[in-house]
This record gives sequence, C-alpha cells and structure tokens, in this order.
Amino acid sequence: MKLGEVCIETNNVVKISDFYRNILGISSDCKDEIHQFIITEGTTLTVYNNGRAKNNQNQNISLAFTVDDVDKEYKRLLNLGIDIIDAPKLQPWGAKNMHFCDPDGNHIYFRSLP
Repeated sequence: MKLGEVCIETNNVVKISDFYRNILGISSDCKDEIHQFIITEGTTLTVYNNGRAKNNQNQNISLAFTVDDVDKEYKRLLNLGIDIIDAPKLQPWGAKNMHFCDPDGNHIYFRSLP
C-alpha cells in the first residue's frame, strides 16, 4: 500500500489550484472548477470541490491510498470494525473508491486504479 493522493477540498478550485501551481512552479491552463490535478508523479496533489460548504478547520483535507484491490480492503476494514461511509464504487474517472474517516474525522479514501 502507498499514499496515492492528497486532496485539498475548497469552494474555489481555480484559485487554490493556481496558488499551488504558482508556489510549486508548475504550469497548466486547466480551469476546471470541480477537480484539478497539480502533481501526477508519485503522490498526487488534487484540488476538488464536492459542492459542500467548507470551513477553515483541518476537515478540508482528504487522504487517498492506492491499493491493489479495494474490494478486498473493504472486507478487511469491515472486519476491523471501521465505519465505512461509502462502500467501493466505480467513479466516472475510472477509479474504484471507498470512503471512511479517521478518529479525528479526516476523510480517507482507498482506491484501485484501472
């Protein structure tokens, strides 16, 4: 298992993406208002707006871990007593994701990629 993605959730994807690209010296002309990748080598930094209001607390960060088989991990986490928010589901962009939180309420995703 490896850390696959750090996602910053925000109400203003374009502004936050432009900020990170600027400070990291990365150029892109992407202006998607819902989902943008900043770095795609190794660990990915993503900026995303899921349509819900954000606050200035640390609850606006999600971690995504890439796993070989998200369905197998789902069963394993259920056996550990982890409260799963969203069972594995194929996403429009091709990943199969499941969603749960750590004890502090930070959002965590396990995903399998095609």
